[in-house]
This record gives sequence, C-alpha cells and structure tokens, in this order.
Amino acid sequence: MSPLQLSVPLSIPLLFLIGIGAGVVSTLAMDVVMARIDEGGTPPQIASGVLTDSHPDRAPTRLASVVHYIAGTLTGPLFVWLLLVASGVLGAGTLAVVVAAVVCYPLMVGFFALVVLPRSQGLSKQRLSAIRRAWGIEAAVYLLVLAPLVGAAATVL
Repeated sequence: MSPLQLSVPLSIPLLFLIGIGAGVVSTLAMDVVMARIDEGGTPPQIASGVLTDSHPDRAPTRLASVVHYIAGTLTGPLFVWLLLVASGVLGAGTLAVVVAAVVCYPLMVGFFALVVLPRSQGLSKQRLSAIRRAWGIEAAVYLLVLAPLVGAAATVL
C-alpha cells in the first residue's frame, strides 16, 4: 500500500497562518468591547474559574487572560476551516465568508453558554443572563473583525 500523498496549494496553509493572526487582531478588538459593557470581562474569568474549580470572581486573572487569548487565536483557524468548507460548497466569495461567520457565531456562543458557563460556580440567574448577553456581543464583534480580514486574505491568496 502506498503512503497517502496530499498536494495542496501553498495558499491553504498560508490562509491558516493568516487566520491565527486575524484571530489575535479580533481578540484585541473584542477586548475594547469587553472593557465597555456590563460583565464584559467576566467570560474569561468564567473559563479560568471552571479550569481551577473556583468562583469566577476569585479565579486567577492571568489564567483568564491566557485562556482568552489562546481561544481567540485558535478560533481564527477554525473560521478558516469553516470558510474553506463553505467555499467548497458555495464557491469562493462573500457568500462563503458570511456563511462561515453565521456558522461560527453559534459555535462560539453555544460552546460558552452550554459547555463552559453551566460549569461555573455560584452565579445568580440575573448575572448569568448578563454574562450570556455580554458574550453574545463580544463574539459578534470578534467575527465582525475576523470575517473581513480572513475573507480579504482568501481573495488575495
């Protein structure tokens, strides 16, 4: 049996690298919004609290920051993969970028709201609602920055 041989244009791995960089830029844009909305900085603290089995208000801030930037950075390549799938089905272009963003948004919000947030400790229902709302806004801002960056790069490559 011969080994699997795979040949892809250089533009594909380059697009994934651009996705990483765009993920960082989008996370920085998200940071601006996080600082301005109620409970905006709480989602990273929730993740840190879940990882350390502690209340989000007492969770390690440095871990929260690390988790936030790693997740934001790695969501860039996830978006690239979604864009490549959408482009394969719909053809390259704006429609594929929009579809990738529309698919990525519920993945981001759903993962946080259905997997991470329920594992958090000691938060009131009212506060949980505000945290979900903040995360929904932050995820939208992230994708409003990420999608055009990656979409433009895909067009050039």
